[in-house]
Amino acid sequence: MRTNVVIDDKLREEAFKYSNLKTKKEIINLALKAFVKNAKKLSLMDLKGQISFDESYDYKSMRKDNVSD
Repeated sequence: MRTNVVIDDKLREEAFKYSNLKTKKEIINLALKAFVKNAKKLSLMDLKGQISFDESYDYKSMRKDNVSD
């Protein structure tokens, strides 16, 4: 999709300093990917405290079963 946007020149130049990218398109795509990745992490944080664990689950016994002697 073709879109026209006004980009802060100082911010754009700073972004180029921290990357080896050459075009504004590459910088914008990288920024969008980083935004989406960060948003997904934040949505996982919403699950904090909502997941319950089985207190009787014995993870050590599973390790013993998978060990070959």
